[in-house]
Amino acid sequence: MTILFAKRAEVPQPWKVAAIKAAGDGDRHGADAFIQTSTGLRIPAHSNILASMSPVLARVLNLPNKRWKSEKVIRILGVPNEAVLAFVRLLHAGCDEEDEEMMRRNGMHLLVLSHVYQVKWLKRACEKRLAFWLDAATVVDVLKLARLCDAAWLGLRCLKLVKKDFVAVQKSDAWQFLEANDPWLELYILEFLHESDLREKQSRRNMEEQKTYQQLSEAMECLEHIFKEGCTDIKPDRRRRSSCSCPPLDACQPLQLLLLHFSKCDGNRATCSRCRRIWQLLKLHSSICMAQDSSSCKVPLCRQFKYKMQKMEEKLEERKWMVLGKKVASVIAFSSFAKRKRYESGRDLGPE
Repeated sequence: MTILFAKRAEVPQPWKVAAIKAAGDGDRHGADAFIQTSTGLRIPAHSNILASMSPVLARVLNLPNKRWKSEKVIRILGVPNEAVLAFVRLLHAGCDEEDEEMMRRNGMHLLVLSHVYQVKWLKRACEKRLAFWLDAATVVDVLKLARLCDAAWLGLRCLKLVKKDFVAVQKSDAWQFLEANDPWLELYILEFLHESDLREKQSRRNMEEQKTYQQLSEAMECLEHIFKEGCTDIKPDRRRRSSCSCPPLDACQPLQLLLLHFSKCDGNRATCSRCRRIWQLLKLHSSICMAQDSSSCKVPLCRQFKYKMQKMEEKLEERKWMVLGKKVASVIAFSSFAKRKRYESGRDLGPE
């Protein structure tokens, strides 16, 4: 156990004087029970309040009368006096309004007490305070305590901090003690870091894929727009260019340049990278085109690619294009639905 875990908090003199004074006035204030610490300090308490706040204390206090001789004394051992006194005060107050410095000194002890005696609201409050005060020097100890006390939320916050500042955590005394004495917890932390890195890589990969599918859906929209509306020099119908609604220019203009190169390329189109890109876009369009006949689709080679895909659909290469086409088609459908919803909401908000 590290120094932070093992060091017992020394009770300040004002706290001890207040506890002894309260114990002396216990009967006058209606206290009918006492909490006794490891040093013999007796803290007066009200049994009905203790029983209402903690089901564990309620079971202890509801034991047969022969269990108690002249007075009810509950022993809380192995915890500093200040932490026990703070615990009793919090139970009587019913909230976590305590001195900030006192909570900082005894937060870990209060978390243990609230877990052992099943005081859920105090346990949540201790978790939040400890999470707020986490740093690289204490995070390993707090993580160990969170696992012992079934504080899953606090444990996750500790693991996130370890991941965020792992270099500083490795330099702490708690981590060096962990490496020498608790290999299972070290393995648990390292596995979490590894799985977290894998999740981040997978998330980035998914985001890149979605970005690619979105770009391909815009390219398909621009491809149909170019050959249907004739808004580029590739098509001779320039009279409609002023009236057509062009898709986003960042997707349309590069495609127009590719088509212009494709129409004027003097090299081998099978080896030219830009020509091959146009071939790929035309093939992708044919895999998602919903036109029933060739006359209704203005994109060139659509019917030829469809016929070829029908003949070779069992091949792995064609399956890849079909799967890619389905994903792009789903993005197109979602985008059109979102545009329609924005249009309808704009009409509803417009002047009547």
